[in-house]
Amino acid sequence: MITAENLSFSYTDAPPFVLDRINLEIRAGEYVSVVGDNGCGKSTLVRLILKFLKPTCGSIALKAKRVGYLSQKNDFSNAQFPITVFEMMNSYRRLLKVKDKTVIGSSLGQVGMAEFGSALMGSLSGGQSQKILIARALLGNPDLLVLDEPSTGIDAGSQREIYKILKKLNQGQGMTILSVEHNLGAAVSNSTQIYHMVGGHGHLCSPAQYAEEYLNFSGKDAADA
Repeated sequence: MITAENLSFSYTDAPPFVLDRINLEIRAGEYVSVVGDNGCGKSTLVRLILKFLKPTCGSIALKAKRVGYLSQKNDFSNAQFPITVFEMMNSYRRLLKVKDKTVIGSSLGQVGMAEFGSALMGSLSGGQSQKILIARALLGNPDLLVLDEPSTGIDAGSQREIYKILKKLNQGQGMTILSVEHNLGAAVSNSTQIYHMVGGHGHLCSPAQYAEEYLNFSGKDAADA
């Protein structure tokens, strides 16, 4: 579904490169977590995949019919912002040119938030708001879901619920998921592959291999982290 070949990127079109000769293949149906220290190029890689940026060198190909995207920024966290969950979802539905309004209820149901359609976005907790934004990303039934640090700023209980939702989407529906992660325990517990980035380079490894080599604990320990 995603293929990068000798992919390099610099914001100045000259060295130093944020990404340097990346080669990556992500197949349909995988759940890949992108991990690494701040500044290693994780979010830049995602922006290139989503065509927000153009490669300086090399190529990147995306073969998804529709992509759902959850960014780090929540534009609806202001308690004074007068928009309901349904209004926000319906506005995005029209933007996607999806004619069937019932997709709103279906998407909200997938994240356990079907009863929140009339709630103001600004009245929701951090975890509730994040679930709604995942539901928005699911409008139009994407075959690729891209998330940028989906559990940032959310309480531990809500984090567990969100990762349960993502795992169900991947294992139950076969949806391909690409997630930039700082929650390494969740990455090891839920992913089929981990893409570990260091200084603009990266390599794919299994969750068990990543846990053993970089975190010094087993996959079972990661599930409890």
